[in-house]
Amino acid sequence: MNPPSHPASIAELIVHAMKNDRKVTEIHPEHVPADAASAYALQREILRLRDATVGGWKVGSKSTSGGPINGAPLPIEGLFAIGSQVKIGAYPQPILELEIAFRLNRDFAPRDEAYSDEEVLSSIGLMGTTIEIVSSRFAAWPKIEPLLALGDLLNHGALIVGEFVPYDPGFPFLEPALTFTYAGEDIVPGDGANPAGDPRRLLPWVVNHHTQNGQSVTPDLVITTGSYTGMYQTKGPGLASGEIRGLPPISFKLI
Repeated sequence: MNPPSHPASIAELIVHAMKNDRKVTEIHPEHVPADAASAYALQREILRLRDATVGGWKVGSKSTSGGPINGAPLPIEGLFAIGSQVKIGAYPQPILELEIAFRLNRDFAPRDEAYSDEEVLSSIGLMGTTIEIVSSRFAAWPKIEPLLALGDLLNHGALIVGEFVPYDPGFPFLEPALTFTYAGEDIVPGDGANPAGDPRRLLPWVVNHHTQNGQSVTPDLVITTGSYTGMYQTKGPGLASGEIRGLPPISFKLI
């Protein structure tokens, strides 16, 4: 059986767009991955072409249970600390999302047998708040094939990483109280909720997907688990400030 493949040209186009802060304007049928395996192969090719180290993962689902889970590796150079100033021009039409992220307290090495939910969930060590900058490399986004968006690192631009605190299994993950503002404007559309439901259920998928591709999951990896505030389209430079009650606040500037 041949391994999943994708046209190298689309990976090169995506990486060129990343490096030059531009959008890919033409999408040809051969650019679209044939299936999920090919989309994940495209992700790995993008990282290879960028010579990028994985600093974390984004993972999410549009269903609270039983629905498909998707994820993407995050290049470490796109992870920023609280208080950072990020150039808006590096992420054309940036969208902001307020999320909860986790770090595990042990290594998960590649192995033949899948890791159980219990093995992964009992290894949650730290939790904190993140803000993801979503920025597709395609001018036609969101009107592109979902598999192409998946291959494009799930439209990941950058991640602002907040302060981590010890994991609290009693935290109200389904409906936490939160605030999120941009340029002084409240940008929470309603009650904060993650479309995946309890985001912890996404962690075993990340561990098994990563290890089955021959990579170890280590405690330094940041695993961010989907937006509690939907997607906010920025309209210019500004200060983003968020807080999920019970976790340290987070902020950064788009300049």
